[in-house]
Amino acid sequence: MGFGQIMAGTFVSLTILTGAAVADVTISKSNSSAEAIAGPLALLLAAEHRAIEALPKARLVSLAEGPKPRKPAPDAKASGQTDYSFAWLATLPAPSGDQQWQCLRKALYFEARGETLQGQFAVAEVILNRMDSPDYPQSVCGVVQQGGGGGCQFSYHCDGVADVMHEPGALDLAGRIARVMLDGAERQLTEGATHFHTRAVSPGWSAQFPRTASIGAHLFYRQP
Repeated sequence: MGFGQIMAGTFVSLTILTGAAVADVTISKSNSSAEAIAGPLALLLAAEHRAIEALPKARLVSLAEGPKPRKPAPDAKASGQTDYSFAWLATLPAPSGDQQWQCLRKALYFEARGETLQGQFAVAEVILNRMDSPDYPQSVCGVVQQGGGGGCQFSYHCDGVADVMHEPGALDLAGRIARVMLDGAERQLTEGATHFHTRAVSPGWSAQFPRTASIGAHLFYRQP
């Protein structure tokens, strides 16, 4: 019972006691309304105190501390998930790095700059998946420069065309993706793919390897 209810009930009692029918009844020795209220109020407060004492301690602590603040929603990036958005990439510092970063940036520029953002991330996954495999060189530069089969694993490296990167916007984007991936972004698009090709061709191994993803103009496969 709140204090306002207590006071209202007390004044109702006083009105009844001091009405015309019992106007000559003495309420207290001094006829003071404060003293008249004191007795009933003390009894009610004592009852309320006993009720509070009966509440569990945990509930009392909760009442004293007030409502708990809401926890913020988990950040996708903090949880390890890759944020495939141009807006997020634009908030990152200007990318830079060592030779491995330069090799990955260059490979993304020539192999995937015309692809969607996820398509470019997917090609980066393939390169890093190869680097982690014992079947391929153990560095980014080794992977993208690897020969074999009468040519190169990544065609831009030995197509006879000078590797000049004329598009600054595409180069900056490739550098940002390379930086994010080398810094440990989750590879969640291609399910461990080690190969990819455009839809315009059909290499012999594509009939033997399980396909793991189809993103933009590229199909992705994982070497058995």
